[in-house]
Amino acid sequence: MFELKILTHFAAAHQLRMVAQKCENLHGHNWHVEVCVTGDKLDRAGVLMDFGELKKHVADIIDTLDHQFLNELDIFTDDFPPSSEHIAIYIARRLQEAITHPGVRVSRVSAWESDNSCATYITNE
Repeated sequence: MFELKILTHFAAAHQLRMVAQKCENLHGHNWHVEVCVTGDKLDRAGVLMDFGELKKHVADIIDTLDHQFLNELDIFTDDFPPSSEHIAIYIARRLQEAITHPGVRVSRVSAWESDNSCATYITNE
């Protein structure tokens, strides 16, 4: 099994609807995002997939979030609020849709909202 990991970041604001918590106030983060993909087989070039292609797919997804008020985006709803957990799920699902290499799958995505707090979505596929 091989794993590739890339790191990226974006800045955005959000509000979380939690009773009596300060996160209910409009606030922003400089999110750091870790994306991991896995697979069993390397291609003819000896790579799982090209890092440049992986970075491009992730950048396209991150561009939809960067410098946005996340609560106003159609992807987030009352049932799918813009928490770090849901941001990680959103990135993982969109990335899996974009990857066309057979046998390569998103294994996990971590969304760090601060230097010491993150949420990780681990796929079960």
